[in-house]
Amino acid sequence: MVLKREKRIKTNGSTSNLPPAPLKLPIIGNFHNLVGCLPHHGLRDLAKKYGRLMHLQLGELSTVVVSSPKFAREVMKSHDIVFVSRPHNLTTRIISYDSNDIAFSPYGDYRKQLRKICISELLSPKRVLSYRSIREEDVFDFINRIASKAGSPVNLTNKTYSLIYGITTRAAFGKKCKDQDLFISAARKAITSAAELHIADLFPSIELLQSITGLKSRKILSMNTRRARVYADLLDVLLKVQEQGDLEFPFTTNCIKAVILDIFTAGSETSATTIDWAMCEMMKNPKLMKKAQMEVREVFNRKGKVDESGIEEMKFLKLVIRETLRLHPPVPMLLPRECREKCEINGFEIPTKATLIVNAWAIGRDPEYWTEPESFIPERFLDSFIDYKGTNFEYIPFGAGRWICPGITFGMANVELPLAMLLYHFDWKLPNGKKPEDMNMSEAFGVAIRRKDDLCMIPIPYHPSPEAQAQGKEV
Repeated sequence: MVLKREKRIKTNGSTSNLPPAPLKLPIIGNFHNLVGCLPHHGLRDLAKKYGRLMHLQLGELSTVVVSSPKFAREVMKSHDIVFVSRPHNLTTRIISYDSNDIAFSPYGDYRKQLRKICISELLSPKRVLSYRSIREEDVFDFINRIASKAGSPVNLTNKTYSLIYGITTRAAFGKKCKDQDLFISAARKAITSAAELHIADLFPSIELLQSITGLKSRKILSMNTRRARVYADLLDVLLKVQEQGDLEFPFTTNCIKAVILDIFTAGSETSATTIDWAMCEMMKNPKLMKKAQMEVREVFNRKGKVDESGIEEMKFLKLVIRETLRLHPPVPMLLPRECREKCEINGFEIPTKATLIVNAWAIGRDPEYWTEPESFIPERFLDSFIDYKGTNFEYIPFGAGRWICPGITFGMANVELPLAMLLYHFDWKLPNGKKPEDMNMSEAFGVAIRRKDDLCMIPIPYHPSPEAQAQGKEV
């Protein structure tokens, strides 16, 4: 096994002008450099020592890590077509039904048509606008359930995740799912599994390891089985596409299942995580919380109704969301890419089949581009042309280029209204006399980075002033 592994590395890594790298150990390469830390933290720390374009050897895997806007632009714009493929590992291959989804399918006609279907059926601005009544109904119910617990601690994290998954279910398939909690549990386990790197992934040439990790494969497959129990309620839209038979490839049941998982994980997990982090950051910064509440309440009270129509007037709320996405990008290390052919970046050779990792979390905290990068300062985006649509490479929470997230509009709509409602309807305090500065902002491991601790707070209902009521502008 050792000889086979060494021979493979010499064959695949013959280039002599790789980017700078830490010292490698025999067999495992640089794997030890990432033990005991969250990957995006560990990679940021290594980049400070070895450069923002860095090479790591993870077992047999030649890996290039990008941690600056300059190099992100190189690989996601200048050389986008070279890095347009996805690498495949054991876990992602299984949870994506043999790479039949959008996120991990090979670049080509299949992926292009699949992406087109999802945009036209679910994610276009026109379609997202058509789901407004769904969002408002579900968010009103969400607020009422929180109000019923007024004065008592509420696990806002759990309630937010349930809300967003519920909105996604109704938007995609027209009705609520009776087994939604089961699906959420299975989907979130799949997300955690997708972030794990197993020994068989580090040494893909050793077939014995693929067999040894078969138990893990069976566990992941059991998640697929549990998810399948709820698919019967969710298939209408995609089944119509299947029945029409207009596609140039076989649109199988596994294709449908894979697309559903993408919709739920990308459309729900990331939105819920963003709401959670935004509320946490505002709780740690009471002045910012008060400023956001004042804006939201002024807009809603002036309009005389609480609904989505006032969101566009909430400029500071949008700044809060943008700053949250800078500090806490939903997927801190953008989904990996694979180099299709040898190329040169900044004078260094990138070998064919090398895995590319873009550390969006580190880029959003780069002190060369951001003042006080570790601080939560929404006002930094005032009068700024920087947006999250993939054209400003110092700010890429949703990626860029051919792999930019197709569901940005859908996701942002699912963030803005719930956040505005939470700010309008309640004042908030921490339970058990806890102070804002005592909040634990540590992250949990996963593809989508959520807080290690759930956000539990006490809601205190807000009532418009008598002056607003007298003018008939209250809710």
